[in-house]
Amino acid sequence: MTIDHHDHRPENSPMDSTTAGTTPDLVHLRRNGVSLVLSTGAGRLPRIVHWGADLGETDEAVLQSIARAAKPPIGHNLNDQVHDISILPEFEAGWLGRPGVEGSRHGTAWSPEFRVVTQSLLLDSTMDDGYRGDLLRVEASDPVAGLDLTVETALLESGLLRARATIANRFEQQPYTVGALRIVFPVPAVAGELLDFTGRHIMERVPQRSEFTIGTHSREMRGGRTGLDAAYLLIAGESGFGFRSGEVWGTHVAFSGNQALYGERIYNGARVLGGGELLQHSEIVLDGGEKYESPWFYGSYGVGLDALSGRFHQHLRSRAGHPRSPRPVVINTWEAVYFEHDLATLSELADRAAAIGVERFVLDDGWFGSRRDDTSGLGDWSVSREVWPEGLGPLIDHVTGAGLDFGLWVEPEMINLDSDLARAHPEWIFSAGGRTGSSSRFQHVLDLTHPGAYDHILGALDALLDEYDIAYLKWDHNRLLVEAGHTPGGEPAIHDQTLAVYRMMDELKARHPGLEIESCASGGGRIDLGIIEHTDRVWGSDCNDPLERQQIHRYTKLLVPPELIGAHIGSSPSHTTGRTQSMQFRAFVAAWCHLGIEIDLRTLAEDELTGATEWIAFYREHRELLHSGTVVNADHPDESIWVNGVVAADGSEALFGVAAMTRSTAWPPGLLRLPGLDPDRRYRVSVVPPFAASAGHGPSPDWIEEPIVLSGRALENAGVQIVPLWPEDAYLLHVVAV
Repeated sequence: MTIDHHDHRPENSPMDSTTAGTTPDLVHLRRNGVSLVLSTGAGRLPRIVHWGADLGETDEAVLQSIARAAKPPIGHNLNDQVHDISILPEFEAGWLGRPGVEGSRHGTAWSPEFRVVTQSLLLDSTMDDGYRGDLLRVEASDPVAGLDLTVETALLESGLLRARATIANRFEQQPYTVGALRIVFPVPAVAGELLDFTGRHIMERVPQRSEFTIGTHSREMRGGRTGLDAAYLLIAGESGFGFRSGEVWGTHVAFSGNQALYGERIYNGARVLGGGELLQHSEIVLDGGEKYESPWFYGSYGVGLDALSGRFHQHLRSRAGHPRSPRPVVINTWEAVYFEHDLATLSELADRAAAIGVERFVLDDGWFGSRRDDTSGLGDWSVSREVWPEGLGPLIDHVTGAGLDFGLWVEPEMINLDSDLARAHPEWIFSAGGRTGSSSRFQHVLDLTHPGAYDHILGALDALLDEYDIAYLKWDHNRLLVEAGHTPGGEPAIHDQTLAVYRMMDELKARHPGLEIESCASGGGRIDLGIIEHTDRVWGSDCNDPLERQQIHRYTKLLVPPELIGAHIGSSPSHTTGRTQSMQFRAFVAAWCHLGIEIDLRTLAEDELTGATEWIAFYREHRELLHSGTVVNADHPDESIWVNGVVAADGSEALFGVAAMTRSTAWPPGLLRLPGLDPDRRYRVSVVPPFAASAGHGPSPDWIEEPIVLSGRALENAGVQIVPLWPEDAYLLHVVAV
């Protein structure tokens, strides 16, 4: 028996539910150009026969033939098999790589043999987190090991694949320690190259490519957050794949605590991408009846990175809580005043911001407790009467009176030892082995798994939101959780801490409808599909240098749509790199995401102020397109030239940006191909005034004198000549259907 399901099935299709004995041997799910073929027979956990390009309509005979065609010749050694491995691979089935389940009962039950008890297939269903798609849920058990297992595998409307598992302990008197619960997705042999990311503070999401060799390519994040050096995505693809070419399969762990992503290739030909939460020793010990649920493990398939990215964007934009209102232009006070807070200065900054079109004012660090520098005050979330003798009311009244809404910086998970809270409750500070441990930036981590600590911080933030008209919290996280031990015993607690943060964010938003929260973690150190479910914006990086931000934005957008990525026009010289850049280049880079400005506006020359005003007006005019269209990137042959764009969902218009990252060895560097347009429509192409490039290399090409009209097919496959550019210069093209 087989099931072939495509996304044209009627909206209210009935659930197809069967027991293990009558389960379809093969299930074919199709969504948005992706096919997923699952083998579900023999009472075993689901196995992926095919995940990739749409196979079209199939019947039972075709699916059986596809499965037979994929089966390799197997010798007499079970471990030589390359197929028929479940998405939680098992030692007992002959798997030689990392197992899906690691754990034991004091050394026993470490190699479970799960067999399916019941199975249900829900077609065109709304899942418990609001996403729609097709869901296969399998309940399995190993009565000897005393373990139950639930595996959920879904193909979502966007074409994303995701899976998670839940393990439960059946034995009342025998605890079970979970070491790992991992999901793997197989990829074909054509996926010969790996791409993941690394980075550091003020330099996040640096791409690194490698051959997919035999062995394990493993990236483990142990800092209690996704990480500045996070792998972010692990992508396998055809060698040399780009944004517009080559089949790619990408995976992501939707969790904000410790996690692992890995690619594994075995001598027998098996290639998988796997991942899950990275548990510390004895972090999850299940008593009888208790269970542990893994994070969702996501997979995206496409031809080229743009297609892979587009599925994540479509997925996030479909969620009920996705921001629908225009993303307001932000001014953040950090690089303007740092800790130097006073009403007159900040009121003037708000007035100048309002005059150039800013819509949201965010007061950064330094407003609370004894926080005059970064050595004290964290944990004491009450307004400093030393700095603000009348509270924040006068500033907020001035800001809102100028037409801006008000936001506030907080760091609820952290604590300074020099704080009233630390002196009152030292037992609320993470500690391993009975020691306080080393500080970082004079900070320690507040253990929100203590009910008292959780209630205290929630109450303090709730009181602020009750008292003041606060529309937005910039929620920071500036320290790694290297010894996150729960007192008094010192047990590891990163898993529970992560869930507590999610819960607190949700509770604050439930109590204060309309409140928006930004995820910041030393910049871009906590960006993942876990935290995004609870927030409305992520801070891309503490580096506002546009040259660095070009790369940070390009690769952050592989997962996150631009409307969720905070990007600010910074000062020149840059506070983090010392580079000096034009307002044109600084604003050009920031305008593609959720635009903000982080400058002391009192210091700007008149021409810079005019430039910032023009760019803010441009952003406000075009943000509906920028934040709803399809993100595209051109694979330009000259690595010094970067081309990115956004194409309207209906193909009616597009914006493209062209930037010179460095000097090109040859000039001109080759025609610009503009991807993603409707191939059969005709478009007028023009440079957006006043954002033309400087006359870097001499005269402009002929087509600039009068806007040119070409088909989408011609623009993508032939292209147009580039406008001259100095290095670290850029310009915009507006492409409109005629």
